[in-house]
Amino acid sequence: MYAVIKTGGKQYRVAQGDKLRVAKLEGNVGDSVTLSEVLLVSLGESIKIGKPLVSGAKVEAKIVAQDRGEKIIVFKFRRRKNYRRKSGHRQDFTGLEVTDIKATQD
Repeated sequence: MYAVIKTGGKQYRVAQGDKLRVAKLEGNVGDSVTLSEVLLVSLGESIKIGKPLVSGAKVEAKIVAQDRGEKIIVFKFRRRKNYRRKSGHRQDFTGLEVTDIKATQD
């Protein structure tokens, strides 16, 4: 059983027990979150596709980390103009572990 969820403007294929990094969500480590934007659910042989969301489906997950990613260096440069700008960026993320996928069978 797996599902395709949407969070933070991106889509993820998840199954029970999967660990993934998503854009920062509110909550503390150990809290439980419910992801209700489910686009597709596979129930063994049958697949339910939402229009755009699957009604009554949700994914339960537990927050395992609230952290920041690796530093990305941004370097701007104009040749022959003595223009150089260097800056860095670290994106916040939330680490999730999928605990349950709930969907009704019709």
